[in-house]
Amino acid sequence: MEKLDTLDMSILTMLQENGRRSYTEVGKYLNVSEGTIRSRINRMLKDGVFEFVIHTNPNKIGLNVQTIIGLTTKLGMQEKVAKQLNQFSEVRFVGAFSGKHDLMLQAYFRSNEDLVDFVNNQLSKIDGIVSADVSLELKQYKDSFSFIEKK
Repeated sequence: MEKLDTLDMSILTMLQENGRRSYTEVGKYLNVSEGTIRSRINRMLKDGVFEFVIHTNPNKIGLNVQTIIGLTTKLGMQEKVAKQLNQFSEVRFVGAFSGKHDLMLQAYFRSNEDLVDFVNNQLSKIDGIVSADVSLELKQYKDSFSFIEKK
C-alpha cells in the first residue's frame, strides 16, 4: 500500500462529508483533474483504505433494539466463537478485546423478544461461550464513521 498524501486525505475528507460527490466536483474543489481523483480513489479502494457503504439508520428499518454484548470464552476458543458470530445477520460488529470480556459484539434486533431469542437459542448453542453480558442501548449520542479531521 502506498502512503497516503495530503491529496488522498483531502479526497477522503470530502467523501466523508458527502460520499455521493462526483469525481468531477471533488477534482474541481481540489484543483486536480477528474482522472486524478478517479485513479486515487480506485487505488485507495484497492488498498482497502476505505469502502463505499450505505449507513442505514437501524430505527428507520425496524431494528429498534441495539445491544452491545460482552462474551467470555473458554481458553483457546475465542477465534472459533468469533467466526461463528460472524454468520449472524443481526451481528454488525465482532472484535477481540482486552479486559473483562474476550469478545465484544454489536447487534440489532426488531424487538426485545428477538434479542432474548438470539441469546437463548443462538448464542447458547455456540460451543466455547462461557458467559454473555448483554447491554441495551438506551440513548445514542453519536454514531459516526468519520475518522478524518476537517481542516
